[in-house]
Amino acid sequence: MLRIHFTAQDLEYLRIARRPDPLWEIVCSLCRLQNKEGAVAFGPWRRSVAGRLTAEGPGRHAARFLCGLVPYGPYFPDFLTPAVDCGDTDLRHGIDRVLTTPRTRLRTELGLLAGVGGRPLAGAELARGDTSALRSLGGALSTYDRLFVAPFRETVDAAVSSDVAWRSRELSAGGTRALLETFRPIIRWSPPVLEMAYPVERDMHLNGRGLLLVPSYFCWRMPVTLVDDALLPMLVYPVDKQVVPGASPAGSSLAKLLGPTRAALLYEIAVQGCASTSELAAAVGSSLPNTSQQLAILREAGLAASRREGRRVLHLPSPLGRQLLDSTEA
Repeated sequence: MLRIHFTAQDLEYLRIARRPDPLWEIVCSLCRLQNKEGAVAFGPWRRSVAGRLTAEGPGRHAARFLCGLVPYGPYFPDFLTPAVDCGDTDLRHGIDRVLTTPRTRLRTELGLLAGVGGRPLAGAELARGDTSALRSLGGALSTYDRLFVAPFRETVDAAVSSDVAWRSRELSAGGTRALLETFRPIIRWSPPVLEMAYPVERDMHLNGRGLLLVPSYFCWRMPVTLVDDALLPMLVYPVDKQVVPGASPAGSSLAKLLGPTRAALLYEIAVQGCASTSELAAAVGSSLPNTSQQLAILREAGLAASRREGRRVLHLPSPLGRQLLDSTEA
């Protein structure tokens, strides 16, 4: 559990980055490469980059180099995602900041990585601030972005823009409380503390510095933040995913008929048999309000049904919904 403690001054300095941070997208996407979570949201992306991971070439080398620094687990070095002005999303500027990290910090953070089992390529050289190793790191970041993230940039930017616009409207209409309520169910606002599931138990005290909310396409299920409390406080959170045609075995024809998110939801409730709204929201990478709205449309169309069990509302496909899925999979 992560608990972020606010003061009145922190609420005054709560802000949202307007665009995704390219270095955070690199780091989060590296985690998505190393597991199969989010099959609906990330399946098309994984399939599109699979060849670059298996064929000998710059993409494979860049991914291998960076996965050593960002293993799928509870820790990766903070210096890979330096704090930036929320309006600066230039990758070159970000890489320059990474490469000018003080040697003492490189040594400390790579030591922490080694402590949790990380064994990055050229780790010892990077810890010493070796010029050649740093140049290799900069090249790997640039190459990875060009081959693994940039081809998907239109989808990433569209999802982030939609998310930021929605949350900004809520902030304008209802203030800070309304903004923080938009993050349910993954984040809970219990004044003056923001609470969320996290790999480790941690209390983060803002102490008047405020908090920068950073939207991320490749972030999944739960937010992530920097380990070092002395750094600029930020919280990287997952945005609603723009599910693309072909993301599920139901195929692009169903996505064209129903819309990609509704097609993904229908597929998920068929696979799971019976699922709650929050489980479905997590499965397709959509917000709870949007998931509820899309499920209501599926019910109105006779493709899904819902029933209440205690405090939970569970959803399942109707016979017509299953028939539609079977016909598009055939």
